[in-house]
Amino acid sequence: MNFEEGIRIAFQTIKAHKLRTFLTTLGIVIGVSSVIGMMSIIDALEAYMNKTLAMIGGNTFYIQKYPAVQLGKLDKKYRQRKNLTLRHVEAIKEYATAVSVVSPRVYTWGKEIKYKDKKTNPNIGVIGSDENWLELEMRYIDEGRFFTKDDIRYKRKVAVIGADIEDKLFPFSYPIGEYIKINNVKFKVIGVLDRRGKVFGESQDNYVVIPISTFMKLYGSNRSVGISVKAKNRELFQEAMDQTISILRMVRKVRPGEPNDFEVVTQDSVMQTLKKLTGFIFVAAVVICAISLLVGGIGIMNIMLVAVTERTREIGIRKAIGAKRIHILYQFITETIAICLAGGIIGVIFGLVIGAVAGFALKIPPTIPLWSIFLGVGFSIGIGLAFGIYPSMKAARLNPIEALRYE
Repeated sequence: MNFEEGIRIAFQTIKAHKLRTFLTTLGIVIGVSSVIGMMSIIDALEAYMNKTLAMIGGNTFYIQKYPAVQLGKLDKKYRQRKNLTLRHVEAIKEYATAVSVVSPRVYTWGKEIKYKDKKTNPNIGVIGSDENWLELEMRYIDEGRFFTKDDIRYKRKVAVIGADIEDKLFPFSYPIGEYIKINNVKFKVIGVLDRRGKVFGESQDNYVVIPISTFMKLYGSNRSVGISVKAKNRELFQEAMDQTISILRMVRKVRPGEPNDFEVVTQDSVMQTLKKLTGFIFVAAVVICAISLLVGGIGIMNIMLVAVTERTREIGIRKAIGAKRIHILYQFITETIAICLAGGIIGVIFGLVIGAVAGFALKIPPTIPLWSIFLGVGFSIGIGLAFGIYPSMKAARLNPIEALRYE
């Protein structure tokens, strides 16, 4: 029996028992599709986060009270931290020589915006910041203008709105100079931000930016301020960060040897946190895959043992006309690998579909790592070899006389 004939017989067997073959390989299908689907999602997340962080700029970092990523209940040591305030912002501006721009930001959510007889859903975010917010967030003005220092100084009720709000309240009119109400407080629209679209299904154009002084007056100043800091250039980035940390530790009276009572968030730290999270996802995918492949392998072995029993007389006839043990072994091993390979190919297809659907649901472009496809197919062949060897050896060792007598 040559290789081509072995493959042909194997696929004839699969064709004759389609449902049984599919149910037998279901574990392999689940295992392979899980790995490819998870790897697609992880690669897409990392690629998208790299792209998003690159838009912010490599010279910028952030200071905030709490960690950037919080899993579960917030630890008591974070809740007990003192708030960051505008006094800290001024200290960085005054003493950090490697820093070019500093900007505070505060945020509240769940506000309703009204214009005449139109209104938004009560899910609008309101950001309070200063005249440097645009530069540090890498945003642009599509219409009108942004704040000036005078708007901040005199606590003017002026607002720059996102593109979604313009679409909702001003579908057929020019918004600049019009008055909107944020929770029944009147603001003059002075600008419209550039459109950013959605990230993980959440709109980046569904908020209003107002002067931080006005924000504090309306919503209270007893809250922690986030601080955006931009180094003068990439070469001074580490120095700017070290200066900022030293200044904040001094102003906040953190003793030498004690950890910072604030968080420093950079592109690298966000990506490291993301890699840790995706690392857990990867381990979970590998465990699911291993269990599924083990179950699938046991199923393959079981069905091949049944096949040996069903085809005992056929084996006897083949041996009677000259087939050797190696030929019988080769035939059953080939069939086992073919069945596993069919399951692996189905698993690859399902995995690609899972990756595409997940990318669509998260609003991120799906990416399919080529190595995961080869890994899935390789696993399938390996399972065929590992779990097919015993049934194949059992078939090869059958006594031809006893096999011919078998009914």
